[in-house]
Amino acid sequence: MIETVRRLGDELLASLGGELIDVEYQTAGSRGTLRLYIDKPGGVTLDDCVQVSRQLGALLDVEDVVPFSYTLEVSSPGLNRPLKRPKDFQAHCGKKIKLKTTAAVNGQRRFTGILRAYEPETESIVLESGGQLHRLPLANLSKCNLVYEFADPGKRE
Repeated sequence: MIETVRRLGDELLASLGGELIDVEYQTAGSRGTLRLYIDKPGGVTLDDCVQVSRQLGALLDVEDVVPFSYTLEVSSPGLNRPLKRPKDFQAHCGKKIKLKTTAAVNGQRRFTGILRAYEPETESIVLESGGQLHRLPLANLSKCNLVYEFADPGKRE
């Protein structure tokens, strides 16, 4: 189901000049929540979210993709956007990230540091954290997000 939603969302957003960042599905009792995170150059507005929600909701209903009762939510990925796909990591090299691994690396499962590189040949990232470089396979990441850092208003550049 998620892959079908992702395919339909990718096609719709491409036609609207945007991009599907992520799809999540959660259940609570007999009802589910289908959540889409979208982005576009210049940022996402409330009108963009409403338009995608209406158009995608109609597509999902016509194709009967979700066979039970659900709520569709569409929003921007926010300041601490998730990083999941290779292109997400490539686009955000040099930025601060926070991540969790599925298996411990040197006894550690949580890392915060600077994303130094994405290595397509090994499907790994290079993270600088605590003065060390860590090579972490994407398959070992359970969660990864950008860390938004507020500018220091007293600092002049």
